[in-house]
Parts: sequence; structure tokens; C-alpha cells
Amino acid sequence: MLRERVAGYRGRVRAELEAAFDENNPPHDVAASFAIGVFITSLPTLGFGLLVFVALAALFERISKLALFASVVVLNPVVKWGVYVASFWLGTLILGPAPGATPANVSLAAGPEIVTRLLLGNLLLSVVFTVAGYVAVLRLVKSFRARNVAVEELLGPE
Repeated sequence: MLRERVAGYRGRVRAELEAAFDENNPPHDVAASFAIGVFITSLPTLGFGLLVFVALAALFERISKLALFASVVVLNPVVKWGVYVASFWLGTLILGPAPGATPANVSLAAGPEIVTRLLLGNLLLSVVFTVAGYVAVLRLVKSFRARNVAVEELLGPE
């Protein structure tokens, strides 16, 4: 059952990205749109990220709407929990343990310290995800489009 779910998830991601790759937007625009989407999606926006997506899509012609929204499929709510755990771990690694917070006894006084570690780690991971997403999608778009051109050349004119 888990394998079927993962296969279905991978299929959805692939279909969304291939649709974005087929767009008329230049590869840089598709990759940048996806990277912006990854950055916004990986931050703890509490749902406001989708409103930001709509605003960006309305304001900028060069944004690939499909690539922007494909980032939501990649960083879905299930995956985001893992991102938040990794963010807190990274923030704690950089700033040290939050004073007053132990696994057995988390006090409200430690709240700002915990949030600071979470946000610092999340911002750093978001930057890493953004750069990695841009590079990966740029390469994939170029490769995908080159393959399509090669196939068209092999088939000849209609």
C-alpha cells in the first residue's frame, strides 16, 4: 500500500513538472518559478503561501504558474513536518539548546527560543532547497526540451 502511494505521489510530481517543462516559458523562468515556489512553500507561512502564489502569478507574466504550483506537490504538508524537525535541529545546532526547554519539560518561557531556532533553521533549509530546486529544474527542463527537439528532428517535418 505504501509503495502504491509513493508511486502515485511520484507520478503526480512528474506529471506536474512535465507540464511545466512543456510551457513556452524559457527554462530559466520555469526553474526560477519553481525555486520561488519551493522557497515560499518551505517557510512556515500557515497557508498564506498560496495567497502569495496567486499574487505573484497575477503580477508577473514571466512566472510559470505550473512550475510555481508544482512546488506545493513536492513540499506537501506531510513532507513539511520533516522539514520543521530538520529546521529545529539545524537551528539548535547553530544556536545551541533552547534554555528552559528539555524534551521532558518544555516551558512557555522557552517559546521564543524554540521559535528562533525553528525559524533560523527553516530559513537556511529554504535557501538550500531553493538553490537545489532551481539547479535541478533548470537541468531537467533543458534535458526534457532537448529530447523533444531530437525526437522531432528524427521524425522529420510533417
